[in-house]
Amino acid sequence: MSNEVTVLDAMKKADKPVRTGDIVDLSGLDRKEVEKAMKQLKAENKIVSPKRCFWEPAK
Repeated sequence: MSNEVTVLDAMKKADKPVRTGDIVDLSGLDRKEVEKAMKQLKAENKIVSPKRCFWEPAK
């Protein structure tokens, strides 16, 4: 499973907007890997930020 899929799954499980640190805790991935995956997901418009520093899957 790719890190992008792992990050999206962690966001969906949280069922609320989460911070990068929350995703690290939920996914078990290294922070740098989470940040890299989130950068890719942002570029693909698969995640959105409803408020500063919080992220959730795009609807």
